[in-house]
Formats: sequence, C-alpha cells, structure tokens
Amino acid sequence: MTNTLLSHRVTATLRKVPEVTAYFWLIKLLTTAMGEVFSDFLVHQFNPISAVVFGGIAFVAALALQFFVRKYVAWIYWLVVATVAIFGTMAADALHIGLGIPYLISTLFFAVALAVIFSVWYASEKTLSIHSIYTTKRELFYWATVITTFALGTAAGDMTATTMHLGYFASGVLFTVLIALAALAYWRFGLNEILAFWCAYIVTRPLGASFADWAGRDQSAGGLGLGTGWVSLVLMIMIVIAVGYLSVTHKDITVEQR
Repeated sequence: MTNTLLSHRVTATLRKVPEVTAYFWLIKLLTTAMGEVFSDFLVHQFNPISAVVFGGIAFVAALALQFFVRKYVAWIYWLVVATVAIFGTMAADALHIGLGIPYLISTLFFAVALAVIFSVWYASEKTLSIHSIYTTKRELFYWATVITTFALGTAAGDMTATTMHLGYFASGVLFTVLIALAALAYWRFGLNEILAFWCAYIVTRPLGASFADWAGRDQSAGGLGLGTGWVSLVLMIMIVIAVGYLSVTHKDITVEQR
C-alpha cells in the first residue's frame, strides 16, 4: 500500500499537464478563440509568409520551454496551447488558401492524421489518458495530438461556416450542441472518460473559433465587425487573467504536483 501511494505521488509530481477542471475548459476555449482571430489579424496586418514564420518560431520556442521544465507550470503550458492555436490555424489555412485544398479534404486529412497518432500512441503506451503524461515519449504523443486537433478543428469550423454555408454563428451553435451531446453521453450514458475527453477537446477548437470569427469578422462576411485585433486583445487579457489566477491558486493541479 505504501509503495503504491509513493508511486502515485511520484507520477503525479512528474505529470506535465493540468488537471481537467472547469478552468481547463474555460482557458482552452479562450485560447482556441484567440488563436483563430489573432492568426487572421497577423496575416492581414503583416506579410503572410512572415506571419507564418513568426507563428512557427513562437510555437517551437514555447514547446521547447515546455519540454525543458520538469513539471507542470501553468503559464508555460498555456503559452504552448496559445501558440498552437495561432500556428495551427495558420497551418490549416495554408492548405486552403495557399494550396487551394478544399476544407472538406483538409478536414478529412487531419482526421486521418489524428487517428494515426492515436493508434500509434495507444499501441506504444496502451493508454491515451491525459493523466498519464509524465514521460517525454508520452508528452511527444500528447503535443502531436494537440497540434493535430487544433488543425482539424480549424478546418472543420471553416468547412461548416463556408463550404456548408452555415455562417460563423450557426457553426458555433452546431459545435455547442455537439459538445453538449458528448457531455451528456459521458454523464448519463457512461461514455468512456478518455474518449469523452478527446471528443470534447477536438470540438472546443471549432466552437471557440466560430464564435471568435463571428465577433471579429466584418458584417459583410457574416460577423459583428468588432475587428480581429480588438477581439484578440480582449481574449488575450482574459487568458492572462485566468492563467495568472491558476498560477497563484494552483487550482489546476493536485496536492502531489505542488
């Protein structure tokens, strides 16, 4: 019993990701929304190639910092997620705008890529649980999955909004319903916890992005016309406040991780 408890405390201390709480989902939604509109802001205000290079460098630097630290640090973890949100949006948009690939094809491509990552991850580690991220190998699988879910969510959100002509607001409503169904399946019908988590994780990307596009895009494009710059700024401030709160209160980690 003592050895088991000690082993649990050691693995909890080494875990590199936060506990899945309401704070986790709140900041996840904020980062997905921010990544969508800030990416659009960058590519329209600066040279698109330079913006993509800048996004890629920021992501690699944040990820390197995440792998350098030996335990979960709130601001570092969420910095990686934020840069993934920005660069993942750019990667998905590059396939459509730069290469002319339809959103349906890019959505299917990223869905297959995600399935491959999940398959290789499970074959190697026998688990896809976020609670098991305490080795470098599992962390590599985890971030590969996160990057792919962001790209998939971006492509899926753009597909429903433009290809399917639902518009940004209706797309947001659609993905809200989907995530509600996943929650209902988990709480009422016993959907596997890990499957429920990753379903919700994937859907939160197009959910946040759709409502962010709706707020930031011009009215001629079906948005409110608030401006991608202003929407990005507000979302960034909210993210900083939320992450700062967690950094002080540690409500996103277990006692063993502190």
